[in-house]
Amino acid sequence: MTTTLAPLTESWSPAEFEARLRAVGQASYHDRHPFNVRMHEGDLGPDEVRCWITNRFHYQRHIPVKDALITAKLDSSRLRRMWLRRIEDHDGRSEGEGGIERWLRLGEAAGLDRRTLLSGEAVLPGVRLAVEGYVNFCRLRSPLEAVAASLTELTAPDLMRRRIEAFERHYPWIEADGLGYFRTRVDQGRRDSAEALELVLQWARTRTDQDRAVGALSFKCDVLWALLDAVQHAGRPEHAWRSEHAWRSEHAGRSEHATPDGRREGM
Repeated sequence: MTTTLAPLTESWSPAEFEARLRAVGQASYHDRHPFNVRMHEGDLGPDEVRCWITNRFHYQRHIPVKDALITAKLDSSRLRRMWLRRIEDHDGRSEGEGGIERWLRLGEAAGLDRRTLLSGEAVLPGVRLAVEGYVNFCRLRSPLEAVAASLTELTAPDLMRRRIEAFERHYPWIEADGLGYFRTRVDQGRRDSAEALELVLQWARTRTDQDRAVGALSFKCDVLWALLDAVQHAGRPEHAWRSEHAWRSEHAGRSEHATPDGRREGM
């Protein structure tokens, strides 16, 4: 008689797996980073806003690069066509179109020179390291993990809506036409995240693959968090230091491993 051994760890149901993926974004997405919180509260000075735009552009211009790497991993024409659209969304079909162009216009609306943004001279080392890490992740990891890492877009549409409102209310010195990137990404992010989530739920059938997908999404959240860490520390005003110190003092007795975003270190 033969006995079939059950897997050591049962896979999650599709509903539970999706809930766990969404929970990563809810707990760890960079909308909770102190710099983003200050941005949405209108607490950034012009130089801080420009620093963020400059360094975030380094990330934006590498999005089609990582998407090209993901496209090369996909094994059907249907999937490649679907993912190629993401590259087109950022690079545009012709010169002067796409998300990268809209980000350059945001920079110009904030008083930055387009040539300076394109040169990358002002990009912080920590930002370069974070972006390179993400691109290499998409280059080296499995299609499942590379696609799962993009699921930060599950949370992005809500962030875009809050950002538009915050910029219109608190930063009127930025020309309104410069906010086109945020407006476009509300619908694009919703569509892209739905497509990616469907693939991840379909591909990750075992608990091992599900864990890898959750880990990939956590890694991507860390990339975005690290980017903001670098920007915040580059020109951190004194009261931001006080704010974090106050947070740590308040939460010191709750968990020795807690971090300002509510996560536990090592998770």
